[in-house]
Amino acid sequence: MINPKSHQIIEKYCSCNCEDRFIWPRIKATNGIPMDPPEIVPEGMIIPTIQRYFYIVTADLDLSNGVTLPADLFWNDEANSVTEFTIFSPNGYVNLYINAVMQEGGIYTVTPASLTIVPYNATLYRGTPIIIESLGFTTK
Repeated sequence: MINPKSHQIIEKYCSCNCEDRFIWPRIKATNGIPMDPPEIVPEGMIIPTIQRYFYIVTADLDLSNGVTLPADLFWNDEANSVTEFTIFSPNGYVNLYINAVMQEGGIYTVTPASLTIVPYNATLYRGTPIIIESLGFTTK
């Protein structure tokens, strides 16, 4: 909390279980001012396409047996629910970010229907953001 008069940060502690009252709001991602692609694309140019999907864990997830999250839990850059992930195969790849940290490729699998995280001795706690970034490339 910031004191509006002194602009100092005031730390406030409570005896309640704060995890039970904090809910992450959905955030609409934006890259700033949208830009239309050029009308004329030079021959031989590589054209990237990017799809991003967002989910904030709503209850602690024990990963000891692995976990599969269906695509319909996620939303896209326009803050719309999705029913499946776009996977650009073979001319693309997928990155997974958990709590804003890119994850190793061997710990997860993304299909159009779901994200699967392999068994690991860890827990994803409620409020942890998960981002799937799918990138594809075409040429003209």
